[in-house]
Amino acid sequence: MKPGEVSPASLHTTVLLHEVVEWLRPRPGGRYMDGTLGMGGHSLALMEAAGGKAELAGLDRDREALALATKRLEPFRDRVHLFHLPFSRFEEALDEIGWETVDGAVLDLGVSSMQLDEADRGFSFIHDGPLDMRMDSDSGHSAEELVNTLKHGELARIIRVYGEDPLAGKIASAILKARENEAITRTLQLAEIVRLAYPPKMRHAARNHPATRTFQGLRIAVNRETEELEQYLATIVGRLKPGARLAIISFHSLEDRAVKHAFRDAAKGCKCPPHQLHCTCGGVPEMKVLTKKPVVASEDERDVNPRARSAKLRVAEKLGPDGEN
Repeated sequence: MKPGEVSPASLHTTVLLHEVVEWLRPRPGGRYMDGTLGMGGHSLALMEAAGGKAELAGLDRDREALALATKRLEPFRDRVHLFHLPFSRFEEALDEIGWETVDGAVLDLGVSSMQLDEADRGFSFIHDGPLDMRMDSDSGHSAEELVNTLKHGELARIIRVYGEDPLAGKIASAILKARENEAITRTLQLAEIVRLAYPPKMRHAARNHPATRTFQGLRIAVNRETEELEQYLATIVGRLKPGARLAIISFHSLEDRAVKHAFRDAAKGCKCPPHQLHCTCGGVPEMKVLTKKPVVASEDERDVNPRARSAKLRVAEKLGPDGEN
């Protein structure tokens, strides 16, 4: 496939598209940032909602996704600034284009349909391909390196914490035993090792493929997704203009919990220890949480787009320096 060319397998429905646009309320003259550009679905909708008169900064560490998004956003090329960067380094992008703050920002976390559909990327346990899983194929350690070099404890920790699989220890043992005979280099090879690590009763009763959680855990570890999100959440509030809204879509409990806690802490204001009776820090709330519970996809969207079933959207709004709207 040529750069900028959209393959049929990569066409997908953007998750919670209308909800993101409604919450961010893009307007002409506004500046918006999409930290997980992907194929540009959210970005395109934001620009269209602003009548093509807003500005957009888009980031992605996947060069193929950037090429596709560039073509898709071509009608707004004079107002769109795209960067090959992970979203944790968004401040580099804003500094380069001279933006102190933005009027709204969105993150759509996790793996994209395009990455899952392409076997050569190594994200899928359904299609055979090299065991890679890097969103940026030019940097970092691949999943192949991790499964063939990590000790049992660290491998089990990744599968247990990031993959949330209660059989993490058993799966890690199966991986170590298998790699004694030959290197684990293919996605289906690893998927079968994990499948056989499950007891037969659990294997047959599972709603999803037994390798689902292991692949999730490895993907998160390979791309340092937890660290990326923590760094973003620690810095984004300072680059939001008062009244700006931040919308984050997550797909598993670790991400959602991190976003929930970050929003809650930013809305709390006082940073004094819990046991202290009177506030001495003088802190004021920086954000107002707009979604008491996460927004989920409608039944119609879940029927059309299976990826939307686990999506959770949380939104918060930046307050003024005095903690007021």
